[in-house]
Amino acid sequence: MGGATGPTVRRRQLGAELRRRREEAGLSHEEVTEALSGMSQPKLSRLENGRGATKVDDVKRLLALYRCEDHELINALVDLAKRGAQRGMWWQSYSADIGEPLGNLISLEASASSMRSYEGFFIPGLLQTPAYAREIIRKLTLRPGVNVEALVDVRMARQSALTRAEPLALWAVINEAAIRSGVGGPKVMAEQLARIADRASQPNVKIQVMPIGAPAHHGMGGAFSILGFPQRQDLDVVLVEGALNDLWVEDAADVALYSAKFDAIRADALGLDDSLALIIEQRDKLT
Repeated sequence: MGGATGPTVRRRQLGAELRRRREEAGLSHEEVTEALSGMSQPKLSRLENGRGATKVDDVKRLLALYRCEDHELINALVDLAKRGAQRGMWWQSYSADIGEPLGNLISLEASASSMRSYEGFFIPGLLQTPAYAREIIRKLTLRPGVNVEALVDVRMARQSALTRAEPLALWAVINEAAIRSGVGGPKVMAEQLARIADRASQPNVKIQVMPIGAPAHHGMGGAFSILGFPQRQDLDVVLVEGALNDLWVEDAADVALYSAKFDAIRADALGLDDSLALIIEQRDKLT
């Protein structure tokens, strides 16, 4: 797997929106390239397919040609172009270790305003302790030669999203099986549960537990995370994690389905206070 090459999910989303606006304007590739100097058909195709960074000036010129008057959308797409061209972010120094999928996630977390997540078997990465993360990464990785310590460092650095000046709002629903698991042994799990209880005291963090004995619920379909962005709700994306490959859901209608799915999951889970009580009770059993 190659190194992190930038926020490709965001580039694809920007390209799809530019293509949608061109089609709504009733313009062909040829008509656009004839109207704009320096815009060739191969370049326009690359932009619309999210291959390579998009210049802010190109976004502005295209949207002006398409007679887009939605200033909120224009600002959002310009912001996507700026973020897509960013270099030198902290995770770039780990590019040999993290791969493109994780690079995408980190980049999106850095600009997201919220994350809603369901996890059936693990503690979410933004809540993990180093010891828990180390055990999970060591046991579950399928790639040879993985630098476990580098990935642990990256996972811990990602957690700064919860404490930055404008912190990420995290709403996590965790299956009780993950709370009662024996990852790393009693000491590691006790420390991990204490970390969760501490994070739950932050105003931007909400944690619920899905009981093991709960009836059929939407979380049984697997883990996923919805990343929300301050610009526009229709720019939200969903990450569905897999053993070999991650799936990014970017279509607004599909994202809305996952949002409804999460709402149903949290309605079936224990309330915030009961969830915290269960976490503390399990922690105390291990200490």
